[in-house]
Amino acid sequence: MLIKDIKLAVIGLGYVGLPLAVAFGSVRRVVGFDINKKRINALLSFHDETLELSSDEIKSSKELTFSSDINDLKDANFYIVTVPTPIDSSNAPDLDPILKATDMIGKILKRGDIVVYESTVYPGVTEEVCVPILENNSELKFNNDFFAGYSPERINPGDKKHRLKDIVKVTSGSTPEIADIIDKLYQSIIEAGTFKASSIKVAEAAKVIENTQRDVNIALINELSKIFSLLDVDTEEVLVAAGTKWNFLPFRPGLVGGHCIGVDPYYLTYKAQEHGYDPKIILAGRQLNDGMSSYVANNLIAAMKLKAETSANQRKVLIMGLTFKENCPDLRNSKVFDVIAALQSQDVLVDVFDPWVNLQKVEQEINILSVEEIKKDFYDGIVLAVAHDLFIEMGVEDIQLFGNRNHILYDLKYLFPSESTDLRL
Repeated sequence: MLIKDIKLAVIGLGYVGLPLAVAFGSVRRVVGFDINKKRINALLSFHDETLELSSDEIKSSKELTFSSDINDLKDANFYIVTVPTPIDSSNAPDLDPILKATDMIGKILKRGDIVVYESTVYPGVTEEVCVPILENNSELKFNNDFFAGYSPERINPGDKKHRLKDIVKVTSGSTPEIADIIDKLYQSIIEAGTFKASSIKVAEAAKVIENTQRDVNIALINELSKIFSLLDVDTEEVLVAAGTKWNFLPFRPGLVGGHCIGVDPYYLTYKAQEHGYDPKIILAGRQLNDGMSSYVANNLIAAMKLKAETSANQRKVLIMGLTFKENCPDLRNSKVFDVIAALQSQDVLVDVFDPWVNLQKVEQEINILSVEEIKKDFYDGIVLAVAHDLFIEMGVEDIQLFGNRNHILYDLKYLFPSESTDLRL
């Protein structure tokens, strides 16, 4: 297959798929496909509810069309799958979205077609799980009639500095010739360049350890934060001092949520355990990070009780920020929800303020009260849970006004100097 003959389709138009489809749509014809008709209708009106792309950016992709009709995919000969790969309630990989996408593609797959996966998976999913479905549904033979590849996504939601074209793209293919084609295709949109891995499994493994490494490092800093709290030592001051050495890594303590760092390690541990290996360090890091929400809630409650002049029947807490990270509307696997649940389990009344989120929708799912205009001199505790720029712009003096005279201001993100807050991680 020559690059000029590629007829491209991107399957899944979320945080990963939409920027990819728009980038390719600026240089070649692309069908952007999603089963969510509401999402497609919004994109046809040039609106991206994830706020990753502006209307002008979507409009500028002249060769991109959107569809939720499988018939619009039948002319494609190169499919890129960008559906999510979450975990289930037991922290096991939930491959259902990628399996459904693969099943659909297999029914329309033709001789000579290429299927590339970008979804985060454990090593082996592409060739051992997805390829057999493609073979079965299409009645074609892998690496003879059709081919596969893997190119892990590296999208960072809300990050306007490190965007798709600015991040080196790892690529791979099921044969050397196909690997070259896939690599050249991505080179057409990735200004930072590409890195061609030696195999699909290597590319899959590279992706899953990126966030596993970060998760373990953050777990270490979270544990250090707990130790320094017992020693009455400011964690940030320690990290700043240690950071003067050239090879000290600049991690900070905090809640570890989202659809990557809090999820990807479980894909690797699942595969390790399947092969009889118990990944102690990775799972210990996951356990520690998952426990930070309860740690934060308990710290706040203890501090409120210690500082209050009189006992209160029901303490009132304002949570500022609900998304899993700053300056984006993404709520997936946000650990702020766990903080709220832990507070509520101890009879704390919780209000939430987050200008990035439609909180009315959230109210229908959990027992919180969203506020658009925050009451002053009202709260016993204020938690700065997410580092939205708006909160920094508000300033600590104005935020302090929301609390009563004995309130506790808990800064989880080091937004303000230690002397202006009561608690920090």
